[in-house]
Amino acid sequence: MPNRTYALSEIVGTSSESVDEAIRNGVQRAHRTLRHLDWFEVTDIRGHIRDGDVRHFQVTMKVGFRLEDSPLD
Repeated sequence: MPNRTYALSEIVGTSSESVDEAIRNGVQRAHRTLRHLDWFEVTDIRGHIRDGDVRHFQVTMKVGFRLEDSPLD
């Protein structure tokens, strides 16, 4: 198995529906920009309240992705 190097990026996924959807939205959006996504770690969950109701979820997470091998490797 080859040695790999990983990088982290911190993102915030959002949703008006649920924490789960906020995670999925964040990962799907990161996937459009970052290659080789392998995992995520939720570091914070918060939300917006209006008139006593939860209106929006925000999930801060770290996403890990493999760095591509260089031609010299």
